Amino acid sequence: MKRFSLKKRKRLVAALLAAVLIAVLFARGAWENKALTLTAYEIDGAPEGLDGLKIAQVSDLHNAQMGEQNEKLLSLLKSAAPHLIVITGDMIDSRRTDLDVALVFAEEAVRIAPCYYVTGNHEARCEEYPAFKEGLTLRGVTVLDGARAPIDYEGETLTLIGVGDPSFDATQTESEQSVMQTALRALMREEDGYTVLLSHRPELFETYAECGADLVFSGHAHGGQIRLPLVGGVIAPNQGLFPKYDAGVYTSAKTRMIVSRGIGNSAFPFRLGNRPEVVIVEF
Repeated sequence: MKRFSLKKRKRLVAALLAAVLIAVLFARGAWENKALTLTAYEIDGAPEGLDGLKIAQVSDLHNAQMGEQNEKLLSLLKSAAPHLIVITGDMIDSRRTDLDVALVFAEEAVRIAPCYYVTGNHEARCEEYPAFKEGLTLRGVTVLDGARAPIDYEGETLTLIGVGDPSFDATQTESEQSVMQTALRALMREEDGYTVLLSHRPELFETYAECGADLVFSGHAHGGQIRLPLVGGVIAPNQGLFPKYDAGVYTSAKTRMIVSRGIGNSAFPFRLGNRPEVVIVEF
């Protein structure tokens, strides 16, 4: 009888410890969802005339609000004092679409710096995307949907190139990689000089490198959603478990890619070891 009581107590203690651990993880995840941070990178190898140019990246908002009407996010962007802001997809979330939240952010962001936007897979799944695109344009955001934008910085020129998410055009017979290759071949030109590519999908990095982009801004992976010490991200869309391209800087030949951990969440509502971020790149 005593032995049975001891086992019962052990089970109760184990259950209580498990409940405490789960509660701590939920509390940590809820805190991290709003613990916005700024991640800075310095990029070399660009023409000397671009020295000092700063580009801020916002990715994967998913209708998140950092503070009332995103005031925390906007304040962080303003303090970084970028010359350009690039937005690399999934501003809206196809599961709980709220165009107003994203458009209010866009209207304020263009007051900080010129904004350039490319779509993500959630825009491709959203019936309201045409109205959203029109709203962005009316508010002064440049939508780079298979388009180019020369940027002059103190007499030096770089070329922004933006591609829409390949899921807009992929079919059963044409893969997303094939769609991306076709799009980039039509856009990339040798005379462009230094090129900055905006594309939502990091898993297509080798395609970007093959096409000769100098610098790529990407997102989509949400940092792996849960990040483990010495391991990195646990899972990412289109990459599965322990994704190769989850966050940070990657290099292939002359091409560098910066993958943002993003800001919002989608299907899984929490982040662990993976604070939402704004990226700032200085040449």
